Amino acid sequence: MRALITGINGFVGGHLAEYLLASDEWEVWGVARQAELAVPGLRGRVRIEACDLSNVAPLEAVLALAQPNVIFHLAAQSNVPQSFQDPAGTLTTNITTQLNLFQAVIQSNQNPLLVIATSNEIYGYIEPSDLPLTERTPFRPVNPYAVSKAAQDLLAYQYHISHKLRTVRLRLFNHIGPRQGERFAVGSFAAQIARIEAGLQAPCIQVGNLTAERDFTDVRDIARAYSLAASYGQVPCAYNIGSGRCVSLHHLLDILLSLSTASIRIEQDPARMRPSDVPRVVSDYDLFHAHTGWEPQIPLEQTLADVLAYWRGQYQTILRAH
Repeated sequence: MRALITGINGFVGGHLAEYLLASDEWEVWGVARQAELAVPGLRGRVRIEACDLSNVAPLEAVLALAQPNVIFHLAAQSNVPQSFQDPAGTLTTNITTQLNLFQAVIQSNQNPLLVIATSNEIYGYIEPSDLPLTERTPFRPVNPYAVSKAAQDLLAYQYHISHKLRTVRLRLFNHIGPRQGERFAVGSFAAQIARIEAGLQAPCIQVGNLTAERDFTDVRDIARAYSLAASYGQVPCAYNIGSGRCVSLHHLLDILLSLSTASIRIEQDPARMRPSDVPRVVSDYDLFHAHTGWEPQIPLEQTLADVLAYWRGQYQTILRAH
C-alpha cells in the first residue's frame, strides 16, 4: 500500500508516517512546502515532494508520480487563536487546499481513498444535553477554524456524492503528545516547565482558560486510528475519534507540575483567552470502534510525561550547545 500524507511535517503527520513505516505494509510519500522532513527519523524512509497546495497543477504532478492507494489529508492551519487573528487566511488555506486536492484527484483519473482530517470544533456551541457528542450532533461552530473544518467535512461528503470520490472523514477531538508545539495548551505548559527547570524562564507559567474541559487522546493512538480508517473505514462515513472522557486543562497542568520539582506559579494571560470558547467537550467514538475495533490505549499520565520529556530534551540540547 502506498500512502501520501499532506502536512507530513505537522504534529500528526510525522507520527502517522512513523506508525505506517513500522509496518511492512506501507510505502510512505509526503508533500510539504519544501522537500525536507522535519522529523529526523523519517529521513531516507519517506519520499518527500515539495508542493504548493494552493494550486492544482503541483498536486496533479505529485499524484502522477506517487499514484497513492490512500491519501491522508492533514495539511491545514490548525490553531484556533490564529484563526481569530487571521480568519480569511484560515478559511482560504483550509478550504482551498482541500478543493485543490479533490480537483487534482479527479483530473488524475485515480481512485485513492481520501482520509480527511476534520475536527470536533465543528460541533461548536453545545448544551450539556448534547454530550457525549455523536456524529449526528449538529454543527454550530464558534471560531473561524471550526467553520473551515465544517466546510472541509461537508466538501468531503459533497465530492463523494457529486464526483464519486472515496472519502472518509475523521472528526478528531483534542490530541496531544511528544513534538506538539507551543501554540497548543499542553505543549505550551510542558515547554514552559522545561524552560523554568533549565533556568531559561522565571518560575511562572502563563496560561489561558484552565476551566475548559476537553477530550484528550495521545497522538500515537490517533496515528493508529488513521491507519485503521484506511483499512476498515466505510465510505463516506464520518467518525468521531476521541477518548470518551473529558478532563480540565487545570487537571492536565496539575499533572505536569507534579512531574517537576520546581516551584512554579500560575498566572493567567488575557492574551491567551479565546473570544469564544466551549466549556465542556466529550466524544462518543462508538461508531469508529464498531467499524474498526479502535480504542485509545495510552494513559493520559504517560502522554503527559512523554510531552514533558520531549521538551526537557529540547532545552537540554540548547543548553549543551551553549
